Amino acid sequence: MLLGFPVLVLCLTILTTVRGQSLPSRTSWGAPDLRGLWNHGTATPLERPERHAGRERLTADEVAAINAEARSAEGDLSRRAVWWERGLSDGRTAMIVDPPDGRIPYTVAARTRERYQSHVDGPEGRNLWERCITSGVPRLGGAYLQNMHLLQTPDHVVLLHEMIHEVRVIPLDDRPHLPSHVRQWLGDSRGWWEGDTLVVETTNFDRRQLFRGLSQGTVRLMERFARVDDETLRYDVTFVATDLWSRPWTASLLLARTGGPMFEYACHEGNVGMTNTLEIARGEESVSRPD
Repeated sequence: MLLGFPVLVLCLTILTTVRGQSLPSRTSWGAPDLRGLWNHGTATPLERPERHAGRERLTADEVAAINAEARSAEGDLSRRAVWWERGLSDGRTAMIVDPPDGRIPYTVAARTRERYQSHVDGPEGRNLWERCITSGVPRLGGAYLQNMHLLQTPDHVVLLHEMIHEVRVIPLDDRPHLPSHVRQWLGDSRGWWEGDTLVVETTNFDRRQLFRGLSQGTVRLMERFARVDDETLRYDVTFVATDLWSRPWTASLLLARTGGPMFEYACHEGNVGMTNTLEIARGEESVSRPD
C-alpha cells in the first residue's frame, strides 16, 4: 500500500499535466476562455499563388526572406510607417485549406462578375470601407489595424474590431435568425459551443456588402474559434453560397495574442479619400479634354 500511494500520486500528477496542456482555461461560468486582444495580421495570402501550385508550405529560407522584407525599412512590405501591420508569414502558401488546391472555387457567373467589379469606373463602385461604413466580415489579414478584442458573458460573445471600430454582438442562446428581409452590414450572427470550439453562423448580409467584389447577400458564413494555447487563437471560416462558389470553401488563420490598449479608429474625421478621388478624376478629364 505504501508503494502504491506514490505511484498513484505520480499518475494523477501526469494526468493533471496532460489535461492542463490539452484543455483551454475556463471562465468562471465554465466556458472555454477565449477572451483577449487578438491580432490577425499575416503575410500569408488568402489564395495560393500559381507559382506555388501543389505546395502547401514554403521552405524555411523562403519564410525567412518574406519576414526579413516585412521587417525591413526599405522593402515593399516596409514597416517604416507606424500604422502598417501586415504580419509575418506562417510558412503556408495560402490561408485556404479546403479545397486542397488553395483556390476559391468560383462559379462561372461569379468569376465574370468579379472581373467586371474590378474594372468599375465610378464612385458607385468604390468600396464601403473607403466611406468608413464597414470593413466587413470576415477579417482575413490586411495592411493595418488588425486587432480584435473578444469579450464573453455566459450568453453572449462580443467581437470588437479595431478597423472602423465595428462590433459584433453574438447571442449564444437558441434564438432564431432575423427574418430574411432584415439585412445588416455585418450580417446576423448566432453562436454556440461544440466542445471547446465557439461556432458562429452568420447570414442576412446586406446585398451591398462585398467580399472580393461579390455581393454577400446570399452568403452563409460558419466561423470557428478555438484556443491553441495561451498565446494563440485558431480561426476557421467556411463560405457557403451556391450562386458564387461551386462548393463550400474554408480558410484558416492563427491569431496571436497582443497587448493593449486598442486605440480609437477615427475614420470619418479627415476622410478625404472619395473627395480626392473625384477631384483627381475631374482634373484628368480637364487635361485630356481638347480645347
